[in-house]
Amino acid sequence: MVKSICLAIATGMLAAITAMGQPSPVNNSASIALKLKKLDTLGSVLYMAAHPDDENTRLLGYLANEKLYRTGYLSLTRGDGGQNLIGNEQGELLGLIRTQELLAARRVDGAEQFFTRALDFGFSKNPAETFTIWNREQILADAVWIIRKFQPDVIVCRFPADSRAGHGHHTASAMIAAEAFDAAADPNRFPEQLKYVKPWKVKRLLWNTFNFGGFNTTSEDQFKLDVGAFNYLLGKGYGEIAAESRSQHKSQGFGVAAARGSSMEYFTTIKGDTPQKSLLDGINTTWSRIEGGKAIGEMIDKARAAYKLDDPAATVPALLQIRKAIQALPEGYWRNQKLQETEQLILACAGIWAEAYSNNEVVVPGQTMQGSVQVICNSSIPVQIQSLSFGSKDTSFAQNKLDFNQLKNIPITMQVPDNTPISEPYWLRAAHGVGEYTIQDPLLVGHPENIPGIQATIRLKIKGEDLTIARPVQYKHTDPVKGEVYAPLIIAPPVVANLANNVFVFTSTTPQPVQVKLRNMGNATGGRVKLQLPSGFSSQETSLPFELTNRGDETTLLFHIAPAKVEGSNRTDTFKVIIEDDGHTYAQGIQTISYDHIPTITLFPDAAGRLVTVDLQHNGRKLGYIDGAGDLVAASLQQVGYEVTHLTEKDIMNGDLSQYDAIITGVRVYNINPRIKYWQPRLMEYVKNGGTLLVQYNVNGPLQINDLGPYPFSLSRDRVTDEKAEVSFLKPEDGIMNYPNKITQQDFEGWIQERGLYFTTNADAKYEALFSMHDKGEAPLQGSTIVAKYGKGRYVYTSLAFFRELPAGVPGAYRIFVNLISTKK
Repeated sequence: MVKSICLAIATGMLAAITAMGQPSPVNNSASIALKLKKLDTLGSVLYMAAHPDDENTRLLGYLANEKLYRTGYLSLTRGDGGQNLIGNEQGELLGLIRTQELLAARRVDGAEQFFTRALDFGFSKNPAETFTIWNREQILADAVWIIRKFQPDVIVCRFPADSRAGHGHHTASAMIAAEAFDAAADPNRFPEQLKYVKPWKVKRLLWNTFNFGGFNTTSEDQFKLDVGAFNYLLGKGYGEIAAESRSQHKSQGFGVAAARGSSMEYFTTIKGDTPQKSLLDGINTTWSRIEGGKAIGEMIDKARAAYKLDDPAATVPALLQIRKAIQALPEGYWRNQKLQETEQLILACAGIWAEAYSNNEVVVPGQTMQGSVQVICNSSIPVQIQSLSFGSKDTSFAQNKLDFNQLKNIPITMQVPDNTPISEPYWLRAAHGVGEYTIQDPLLVGHPENIPGIQATIRLKIKGEDLTIARPVQYKHTDPVKGEVYAPLIIAPPVVANLANNVFVFTSTTPQPVQVKLRNMGNATGGRVKLQLPSGFSSQETSLPFELTNRGDETTLLFHIAPAKVEGSNRTDTFKVIIEDDGHTYAQGIQTISYDHIPTITLFPDAAGRLVTVDLQHNGRKLGYIDGAGDLVAASLQQVGYEVTHLTEKDIMNGDLSQYDAIITGVRVYNINPRIKYWQPRLMEYVKNGGTLLVQYNVNGPLQINDLGPYPFSLSRDRVTDEKAEVSFLKPEDGIMNYPNKITQQDFEGWIQERGLYFTTNADAKYEALFSMHDKGEAPLQGSTIVAKYGKGRYVYTSLAFFRELPAGVPGAYRIFVNLISTKK
């Protein structure tokens, strides 16, 4: 009994992954026909790579919808270390965005999505470097756990286990796949998992070879598939589906045009035998692969033959009989998987729609929640509601028939259990290191997002047969522009605290105001707030009182913090906001990430900020900033006393640029902003007349213009990924290295993720390189920062990762940046 329960848990957890947080599934007759066809297929493929966007969406769509295999994509990371083309979120927050983009992509191509706990720490040049940061054994264990749950017949890698993969994470993903192939079948590897899953032997491991990035790894003697078919039930070819799926990766700017017609995919065998005709050669994908299944396959064949596009409800009796036959099978992977698919088909064919709502977007554990469950039956199939569980509240119904095409609304009032977890992504609930997230519950490994905190379970009787629907409780409202909008239910602490700034940079011992904004998330609350400060800092206010009466009320408290010492001191530390309310202590803020292409993301990070002391001098106060792809550099410069103006088209083309002591371009502005070609002459004129222009990094293509500076230079793909890499000063006596701050090796201490990326190359002799640096075992690179005099002014191009370092409060990064934009008057 225990074994069967564990197996059901493991299978059910995977089955629920793609449905989390989504409204009731919408099916038309064509999609039902496709799902009926898929019900007759028992085969599975797992695709493995390192990042969001690594997956082959055309192949995934083909496998899931043409071959009708259960298809999954295992991305080792959530893409946390990349760049963001749609906003200024970085790190963990970018990982949250890319997680939702992957889920959106899977809803298009029909595959499922999984992750390990590996953290994308940025570009890695080789797997040796990757595995000094990732815990190889732990990431392998996660991959094995997912394989044992998903039970793929075949695993397909995106990359080879060598340098052709082009990225250390890519190579590492192929190495992990090969190790996991063997380890998943070995009961002596990760035996603690066997309480929930069993060893699983994969038939073969293939590498999906490619022709991109300067490498053509395909050849005609490899096994190949034409995945360019057209699916009439979907009304699209797999090239069209692939483009729509890949275009969900909006934070990476990966919108692509649809492709149509024949398209070949090539494969080479890494482990197991080589397929000849089909990816799943030698694997029985019919119902006869399981004991007692052959008769069920025949029943499904009859149901498919009798299926009527204009009357799907007529198939319900046959599906109920199929369900009974599947339930009679011994416990097992395919029994449970196909039972769930059958039940979803019964609901779809019966025209049953069900959803659960909260009347408020935010609920608080221990407090009352009001909501409702809505159910409708759009067919004449006899359906009754037997009982309803809404979170912790159970309701039974003696006679509650669902009348044809009549929406039934059931209002609910319940108390949210005290132990309901807040809406914090499970991989962010505990502190973590650089290489991987800390996951406290091992059963959550693989899930792309949280299991819904509050669900509604509706128990129905359909033509005399019991069937259960589970729906996450959501918040639904009507937007006057967007119409009906679904949002995940937010489970929040009673009160949260947000800081007006998250980084406070002190260049003197003068106290700085720290604004703490409190928001009431539920019932009336009141108490006191204090700051938990590190040694060397003090607040003029020991604590401050607050009182908030109504849900949503806010108040702002003002503290004044000062360091004991600044001169000669470069230091970074953190402080916390502590809220005391009726014997309870809270220390969480609230953060919302909102973009139209993904569900709104709400999380509750620590209400904490950084305190930075930096021995910093600067002349000039007024800066112009041209926004790029999204960064927090302008806000960081405001922290050290600069007045920063975000320049508009009108400012650049018609304004008085001479009023600015320096103008700075945001990251990748020359990649993403087509107006830069018209602004460039004005910027060069500004420099020529005595201004200072600092251009932050851009990628080497595509560029809106080729001439980024007054004299020629090119951009390469060179970078230094080791944030601790030694830096040599090429012009130590130059004024830019000594004014207004004397730059020393100490200024390159404490950097995060990397030194810089997309360094310059082939620079004209009029440029001077300031620094030389390199990763271990590589040749020195001198293209991180180049400077040239042009007319009366100064032009600076820097590939150093200031967009990461300044928001992180790295003291030396501020000193270097200020020197680059400061000139003696």
